[in-house]
Amino acid sequence: MTLSHVRIVGSGLIGTSIGLALALKGVGVSMQDLDPRAQGLAEDLIKSSSSAEIELVIFATPIGALASVIDGEYLANPKAAFIDISSVKSKVKVEVSTSSLPTYRFLPTHPMAGREVGGAESARADLFQGRPWIIDSQGVDGDVVEKTTALIELLGGHAIDLDSAEHDKAVALVSHLPQLVASLLAKQLHGGEERWLGLAGAGLRDTTRIAGSDSKLWREIITANSQAIRPLLLSLQNDLSELIASLDSEDSVARLISDGQSGRARIPGKHGGKAREYTYLPIVIEDKPGQLAALFEECATASVNVEDLTIEHSPGQFTGLITLALSESDAETLSAHLKAHGWSVHSPKK
Repeated sequence: MTLSHVRIVGSGLIGTSIGLALALKGVGVSMQDLDPRAQGLAEDLIKSSSSAEIELVIFATPIGALASVIDGEYLANPKAAFIDISSVKSKVKVEVSTSSLPTYRFLPTHPMAGREVGGAESARADLFQGRPWIIDSQGVDGDVVEKTTALIELLGGHAIDLDSAEHDKAVALVSHLPQLVASLLAKQLHGGEERWLGLAGAGLRDTTRIAGSDSKLWREIITANSQAIRPLLLSLQNDLSELIASLDSEDSVARLISDGQSGRARIPGKHGGKAREYTYLPIVIEDKPGQLAALFEECATASVNVEDLTIEHSPGQFTGLITLALSESDAETLSAHLKAHGWSVHSPKK
């Protein structure tokens, strides 16, 4: 299945990112938005028009705006397949069921990708690479599912078929609760002295990164999925109350930190796969041009796969530390190879 012309209703981060990715694949894209400025910027970025018949219409609007565009789009494109990309699926299905668009021509979907900044100006063509993309295919025509699967594959994602009710419970845990926790944590900073905030390091920035998200977008998402989110917040409230009551107990605090470690370890590895135990190989390199490129040439020569890397280097320092994350066998192979070629390699650690 190949796509020739896709219409995207909504020129925000997700809609424009889809358009950019499709344009790179040679697919014609038509953008539509109630905001002429947003539409104009998206069209200028994408530049991929087509005169072919529209095969797929993507609703990339906020949840609250969906009802106002469904009927018009179906009337204009009655032969097309229709999907949405909203973060909450149950409410969207209700909206479609009360419209003129037949439910069997509409596939609820949700790409598990995004950024803490929004708008067409923040769009990225690679936003969906390696990311899960939820679909709920129950009762939907086969050609609609086929076109959507082709879209997801073109964008580098992988489709996961999941009932909408289960989807809403899942994203409440892995997406909506983290947003609220990050916002609650960042809110506490209003009570801090300015000079204290100057001491903030990566830990605070990492845990509050998504607190910079769009409040207008998230107010819709949270209220639309409140039924699934509320039990999670109550559980968090109970844990917080227990922590407050036992804050003077080292054993209780240690147990909380340990439970957090084991919970975090359950997060899957890249591409949504099973979390992997990596071996970390420290390599000291000289601070001069071409060293990092030379190191990766050695990795290619040794036929090893680098899963991740960190770089530690201070201004004025004559050396830097590169730590590569690899499988245990690849770490052993690369360590022996680099040592044989004169690199400063230190003992791997897990």
